[in-house]
Amino acid sequence: MGVLSPAQVKLNVRAQDKYEVIRLVGQLLVQAGHVPVEYIDRMIEREDSLSTYMGGGLAIPHGTNESKALIRSTGMAVAVLPEGVDFGDGQLAKLVIGIAAIGDDHMDLLTSVAVLCADDDNLERILHAPSEATLIEIFETGVAP
Repeated sequence: MGVLSPAQVKLNVRAQDKYEVIRLVGQLLVQAGHVPVEYIDRMIEREDSLSTYMGGGLAIPHGTNESKALIRSTGMAVAVLPEGVDFGDGQLAKLVIGIAAIGDDHMDLLTSVAVLCADDDNLERILHAPSEATLIEIFETGVAP
């Protein structure tokens, strides 16, 4: 699959602010080879222009439209924040999923993640996954890249 591996999942994350967790998931995408480090700045730019908070405790940071040329391969990085982090106006994100996707994969991946996480049972299973492997299993059964 290649979209999500144990190295791209961080459980029990604490972040001072949304930028810290966006940089974290961005760095995980860089380490997995999906994007160069410059993509992280494009994720921050995107957040500054339009919040990636989706509601229900979920944020899906990704780069600007102009950053698509930087993407080497489609991938995801997941951070679970039990205490949450403010994404603005008191919107607390407990699940932050950084994505980078080539071409049409972008909307497909966004849609799949949003649908999976819109189900309260799935979201609870993700937020309380005891291991990276368990979290990946939940995504693999519910997200088709």
